[in-house]
Amino acid sequence: MKKVSFLVFAMVTSLLLVMTGCGKDKEVSTTSKEEESSEKTLRIVTDANYAPFEFLEGDKIVGFDVDFINAVAKEAGYEVKLETVGWDPIFVEIESKRADVAISAITVNDERKQSYDFSVPYFLSTNKILVPEKSDIKSGNELKGKVIAVQTGTTGQEAVEKLLGKNHKDIKKFENNNLAIQELLKGGASAVVADNTVVEEYVKNNPDQKLKVVEDSNSFNKEFYGLMFPKGSELKSEFDKAVNAIYENGKYAEIYKEWFGTDPDIETLKAQQ
Repeated sequence: MKKVSFLVFAMVTSLLLVMTGCGKDKEVSTTSKEEESSEKTLRIVTDANYAPFEFLEGDKIVGFDVDFINAVAKEAGYEVKLETVGWDPIFVEIESKRADVAISAITVNDERKQSYDFSVPYFLSTNKILVPEKSDIKSGNELKGKVIAVQTGTTGQEAVEKLLGKNHKDIKKFENNNLAIQELLKGGASAVVADNTVVEEYVKNNPDQKLKVVEDSNSFNKEFYGLMFPKGSELKSEFDKAVNAIYENGKYAEIYKEWFGTDPDIETLKAQQ
């Protein structure tokens, strides 16, 4: 009886050791998958106050840039954790490397290139002038002597400062374009200067406010938006390839047409690479 009992005990003990070993293997495998998923999820920051590029619908961030970054990240093999942090904090988050990528209709220029890396261009834009329908302003030069509202830290501000002078008393700076437009509507400014798509979309969606958009290609140059990365980021080359891939497979044109109702000028974007 003692021999039989010992044999049974040995068999049970061996079985428990095998099961314990399997459990450990499974636990290691699960942890590995979780770590892999975490490594593949990028923290991406934006300023969701810039329709139609990024804005809030309830608690959800939507817009052209949102659909674009999701498509590019998927092409590159990453998942996206998108957060709205405000305009100025975007640059702090990227420079400090607390975020992996920023997307927020960010114009690529030489000054920004000194502190950040940018992807190949993904959007062509230019600044335009938003004024009341009865305004006699027809060009950038006619902004002189008028009070102009802009979003601080943007190329709209830079464009107006080139016309009026840096830190000119007639330039009113706001945290976002919505506040700048409100200043125009209440009579505190004669015009707003901002990206063409933003002011055109606002006029289209608010016909009762009787505003119009003035174009002046002599005063405002073409601009190109890019994804912004910390200096030296290895993601840049991966995302450059992914951007070009969705140019080629038609996904970019699909997203662009859904938001703007026209076909994009992909050849001009490619020519800037």
